[in-house]
Amino acid sequence: MRIIPRDEQFYDLFSQVANRMSSAASLLHQLFMNPGQLDAHVASIKVLEHEADDLTHEIIDRIDRTFVTPFDREDIHELASHLDEVVDLIDGAARRAQIFRISVARDPGTQLADVLFRATQRVEEAVKGMKDPKIVNKGSRELKKLEEEGDAIYHEAMGALFSDKLDALEVIKWKELYDKLEDAVDQCEDVGNVLQSISLKNA
Repeated sequence: MRIIPRDEQFYDLFSQVANRMSSAASLLHQLFMNPGQLDAHVASIKVLEHEADDLTHEIIDRIDRTFVTPFDREDIHELASHLDEVVDLIDGAARRAQIFRISVARDPGTQLADVLFRATQRVEEAVKGMKDPKIVNKGSRELKKLEEEGDAIYHEAMGALFSDKLDALEVIKWKELYDKLEDAVDQCEDVGNVLQSISLKNA
């Protein structure tokens, strides 16, 4: 019998961060589909990034204040860090698009943003269902497939950048955007791996 109850608030906080993350990814996808609304999307993403950051700080602070956590403190910190990194990369991609004044998106950019959005949806589902190993394992498998899909788009896109005889500045702009998007998809897969590790430890 557990004398001191575990602090279950961590699950809710992680769900809230994952929600902000998928909402930001949705806006980033919309940004690439409709760059005419770029400034409005960037501003909305920044709001979500700040909210996710505040929630992440609350998670980290709560680790120190909590006597009995629902799972290992190191795992809580690692999961929080990976989720925060995804949101930061989404925000970074949006800010770069704004700085570069992107007016027309290249197709691979839109495709990568779509893969990223779908990956964040899988992450959100897995985070919200992290007490259920079946949900976590399913999410982790799907995230691996999405990472592979994103990787294929990324490599083809990079090859096209250097073979399309583009202006050097355009190459620099889109290489940086592709890098941010692909890194974010990779981080989503990392979240899936962390969740799977937590699930196995607590089975």
